[in-house]
Amino acid sequence: MRALAALLLLLSGMAQAVTQEQVMAGAAKIYDKHLSGLRASFRLDDNERFAKRVAAIAWPLIEQAKLDYPDSSSWAWEVHTTSDAEENAFALAGGKLLIAAPYVDRLELNDAEIAMLVSHEICHAVLLHNLREHEEAIRLEPKWATRPYQELEDATDNDSGLMRKLAAFDALQEEEADREGMRLAARAGWKPSDLARFFRKLEKHSNSPNFGSIIHPAPSLRARAARELAAKLEAGH
Repeated sequence: MRALAALLLLLSGMAQAVTQEQVMAGAAKIYDKHLSGLRASFRLDDNERFAKRVAAIAWPLIEQAKLDYPDSSSWAWEVHTTSDAEENAFALAGGKLLIAAPYVDRLELNDAEIAMLVSHEICHAVLLHNLREHEEAIRLEPKWATRPYQELEDATDNDSGLMRKLAAFDALQEEEADREGMRLAARAGWKPSDLARFFRKLEKHSNSPNFGSIIHPAPSLRARAARELAAKLEAGH
């Protein structure tokens, strides 16, 4: 009984080892540092027309997210753009978004397809994917429960062994962001079949559309799933 009690106590401590507040605070620091680098090289929000276009699409989606996920209504949401060709799009915990103009141009995205891209990223944030990933890392490697949070934060992005262990979990999160991102954008007024074309363009512009990356499902599979979900949503299901 003592052994069982000790195990339950350990598991309880592990479950509480990471909080959303910690994750958001860490994400804000990472985001600010990243933006500072882009700002120093004059590549942050440097295309006014593109920045306005993204903002006009993103902020109504964020307002929808605040309705659907009330906890996110108190976040300090931010949306920035960049001309850096090495960037694509990401969202960090707490609603910190960055969208790259060269990526949008390369995929030739129209407004509905940008809405799908942005909504996908928004859903990573509101579904607490950073927190869930860190919790999964602790489940896989319990040592992280007793290490400083900053070390865990770094490991999930840079420790190749841990990243491989997390790959299947992260792929499920990508699928969830695809699915719930389309639902979110549809609730905000976008036509699902128009949103689904974003995934068709991912497939079209991929060098290996039938093969996934370490965390992303194959573009062809994502495109098929998006078409199927769009059809269901437009049929009222």
